[in-house]
Amino acid sequence: MSIYAIILLIILGVVLLWVEFLVVPGITIAGIGGVLLIGTSIYLAYEHHGISAGNYVLLGSVLFMFLSVYFSLKSKTWKKTMLESKLDGKVNIVDLIVKPGDTGKTVTRLAPIGKVEVNGEYYEAKSTDNIIDANTDITVVKILSDKLIVKPKNKE
Repeated sequence: MSIYAIILLIILGVVLLWVEFLVVPGITIAGIGGVLLIGTSIYLAYEHHGISAGNYVLLGSVLFMFLSVYFSLKSKTWKKTMLESKLDGKVNIVDLIVKPGDTGKTVTRLAPIGKVEVNGEYYEAKSTDNIIDANTDITVVKILSDKLIVKPKNKE
């Protein structure tokens, strides 16, 4: 067997070990196959090319496995493949725009949470009653950080 075939078996074994470590952790066929390919290639190097070539293949395969694991697990190796987008939007911040006592209309049915329109803007609101139907006039009772507490306008 040629030395190129032995090197190819070692590379395939290391790739299978990468799959084992990075994609499907645990003891799977990929890990067992990788160890078998590397072991077989080292055995074939000793069998067909002698002790000195077998020693070089053994040393080279151990060094290649160590370096490949080291560089694949470095902190910045996978940075190019990672998604780095950040969400910096905020939910309706209503405490500066809406004040208690402002009036508006329900856009959806509040049962007990839904959408309302106050001062031309849409907000998430919670009713003090159980259910308020759509297109009902409402009054803002309280303001939380992300939603309004409202009641029907005719309930004063």
